[in-house]
Amino acid sequence: MPRLARPCSVRLRAAALIVAASMPAVTTPAEAQPRPTGQRAREGYVTTADGARLFYRIVGGRADTLVAIHGGPGVDLESIAGDFTPLNAKHTVIFYDQRGTGRSTLPADTARLNATQQIADLDAIRTHFRLDRVTLIAHSYGPLLAATYAIAHPDHVRRMILMGPVPPRRGDFWRRFAENSASRMDSAGQRELSSASRRLQSATAGDSVRAACRDYWRAAMVPRLAEPARTLPLIRSDLCASDARGIQYGLSTTNRVVMGSYGDWDIRAQLRTLRVPTLIIHGEQEAIPMDLVEEWVAALPLARLVKVPRAAHFAYAERPELVWPAVEAFLRK
Repeated sequence: MPRLARPCSVRLRAAALIVAASMPAVTTPAEAQPRPTGQRAREGYVTTADGARLFYRIVGGRADTLVAIHGGPGVDLESIAGDFTPLNAKHTVIFYDQRGTGRSTLPADTARLNATQQIADLDAIRTHFRLDRVTLIAHSYGPLLAATYAIAHPDHVRRMILMGPVPPRRGDFWRRFAENSASRMDSAGQRELSSASRRLQSATAGDSVRAACRDYWRAAMVPRLAEPARTLPLIRSDLCASDARGIQYGLSTTNRVVMGSYGDWDIRAQLRTLRVPTLIIHGEQEAIPMDLVEEWVAALPLARLVKVPRAAHFAYAERPELVWPAVEAFLRK
């Protein structure tokens, strides 16, 4: 859930969770069912009922289809696509940029950015591809969207995989997360993060947006990894690879507006009604407190938690040899 950093170190909550010149997205005809015959990605747009355009990318070519939900709110599909490639061999994966991010519509009216609209957009993706019951795989903020979607549309969710999830209730999460994150970043890193975030907000050209974005995440990734020196080179996803306007709008506007629309969230009571098999994967060195993540398991009747040692927010990249076999075992069931 990244928000642009402010100078005070405890404001690392403002860079919370996930994570150049504008390129025109490749648009292909809409497919009724995402069943690619090869490994080449296919891209296009889904148009929602209110006229917004949601950019999607389809990879893989097997019968089992997953819908991947990126974090933020405010980053885009590029934040997970590069590291989710182990799924391609056995599944078809549909990635999409949430409204207000990446190559999707960036609303001039922020009233069109909220949690309810996020749920409706996800349902637009499902119906566009004529998927009756979907498997959702989500990271960071994405699990909150996945779970609220399942609450709104329980008959259309087959199973969920929640990776590095925010808790199912707000409570004191932001304070504890900020303290954990601040303790993992030295003063030089904090200054670099603050400088990059200011540049990112004020940049007017695509190249400068992308350069500031890379500096921003170079600093912001440190508290999100268990062993940054070892694992940073393992991250394959590029949080600065999308449309420059979408990068800037997502981090400066979408994150603040969408996250604010959840208010003082607590969805535990609704989760208790869901009969949706759920796998939760969380790094043992994650800045998101483990006891708060365990509340997902306490609330969801069919949930199981896998705690990943020597891993933090990007456990699937930090310890792929543990995470992806656990995911495949869950999906085989």
